[in-house]
Amino acid sequence: MNTEDFSSPIFVKRAAYIVQEIANVADAVDFLNDWPEELKDHTHEAALQACCDVYDGHKPISAAHQAFLDFAKRAAILEDPISAMQWIAACKKLRA
Repeated sequence: MNTEDFSSPIFVKRAAYIVQEIANVADAVDFLNDWPEELKDHTHEAALQACCDVYDGHKPISAAHQAFLDFAKRAAILEDPISAMQWIAACKKLRA
């Protein structure tokens, strides 16, 4: 396990029918950097700062995980992990 991996992934809605898995700090930073400028707020900035602090060794990985989770909840993009996993499994089955 990478030292920057989250203890459990966070699933977020990227678009109407697209769910993205955020498994580590790099995923979180990429997602946060792609967030529309007009939607960035204090929670977004706190999550991005927490991720940067993890990279710099100033905060534990759990701080970035919690900050990203708070951001996802506030932005109303948090997806239920069980539903997301079932959806991913169904998509893989269709490809086979």
